[in-house]
Amino acid sequence: MRRDRTLRFQSFHAIILCCWILSSCSTPNETDASSTEVISSEFSLLDSMLTKATELGEIPGAAICIVREGELIHHRSFGWSNPITEIPLQHDAIFRICSQTKSITSTAAMILWERGLIGLDDPVSKYLPDMDSVGVLDEFFEADTSFTTVPVNSVMTIRHLMTHQSGLSYGEIGSAEMKLIYEKYGVVDLFTTDSVTTQENCQRISKTALIHQPGEKWNYSLGLDVLVRVIEIASGEPFDVFLRREILDPLEMHHTHFYLPDSLEERLVPVFDRIDLGKWELHKHPLYSTDYPVNGEKAYFSGGAGLSSTPLDYSNFLQMYLNRGEFKGVRLLQESTIDTIMANHEMNPREADWYQGLAFGVQKAESEGIFPGGTFFWGGYFNTSYAADPQSKTIGIIMKQTYGVNESTTQKFNESVFVNR
Repeated sequence: MRRDRTLRFQSFHAIILCCWILSSCSTPNETDASSTEVISSEFSLLDSMLTKATELGEIPGAAICIVREGELIHHRSFGWSNPITEIPLQHDAIFRICSQTKSITSTAAMILWERGLIGLDDPVSKYLPDMDSVGVLDEFFEADTSFTTVPVNSVMTIRHLMTHQSGLSYGEIGSAEMKLIYEKYGVVDLFTTDSVTTQENCQRISKTALIHQPGEKWNYSLGLDVLVRVIEIASGEPFDVFLRREILDPLEMHHTHFYLPDSLEERLVPVFDRIDLGKWELHKHPLYSTDYPVNGEKAYFSGGAGLSSTPLDYSNFLQMYLNRGEFKGVRLLQESTIDTIMANHEMNPREADWYQGLAFGVQKAESEGIFPGGTFFWGGYFNTSYAADPQSKTIGIIMKQTYGVNESTTQKFNESVFVNR
């Protein structure tokens, strides 16, 4: 999701429409990841559109991946990795995928669920006792950022964490009150180069407040970051170790990391702010540094926003889901678990054309739009996006690295690859 993501559905959905890339693509289940360009004449108009967008300075650059029925059919990069120094964007470039991390974290939790190590309706306090004391925000006093709470009237569960119904929030992209409260208690809200651990961050969160009662409604949140600590306790090992063994290595996602090894650092694409059309500057933010994949203490494994990856790596992950839990002969999840993940888990359904599954947003079958029913999707804070359609067995991924840039290339990508193919 991009910067403008908010707690309310209306703005969130607008971001999805701008960020989503449900290209006619299906990950390379049978295709090895490669830095080699793959071109199909079917997408010549799409290529022209993206070339023009970079030439006009609407975006610095973009990498796209289109896979259909397990075959990589289009894989290209356009424009610059760094438009200031005119470094071209390479096919093996690595992007901060931010909230695209969430579905991978949820998948890790479902692996433990299959093994009977966690329950979807287990109280979070079963694993994190400190979370039992968090109340719901009642009054907030801006003068000294103090606040009062009222007790919860329902138990926060693992399912709540996975589906943004826990009552937790974000600060930077949440309400003004929660932003100040999280800053006051040192909660890692998005990214960090500090030495804080997931355990320490959960302890800090437990000193703050919920924005609503658990299960009451949908509210975009740090739930997946708290889920990481649950996974660590249930599995008995650090999250990055569990993730590498259980998901990343089996799916051949060898370029996907929380913190990049030295050999991959030069492939990381910088994040840019647009000053004006065609004029760019490196993104700087008062609350975080985008250097987190390569610098700092490298201690925090953000299950909600911390991974960096490539379009081809991520397509392998989505292909596993299109294959109903299997990838190249290795089964990660049972088919029945895939059905559970894709089901509607909203306790108070919203008026929207998509619903919240356990790992993705899922397009409702009865709704009209670019995405056919059953399509699952999400996006990332620095302008990455994906969608996968089980009906046509297609996956589309587009990755850019910009902050707060409102442009239409992702929407045009969706239209030219998915609607008009």
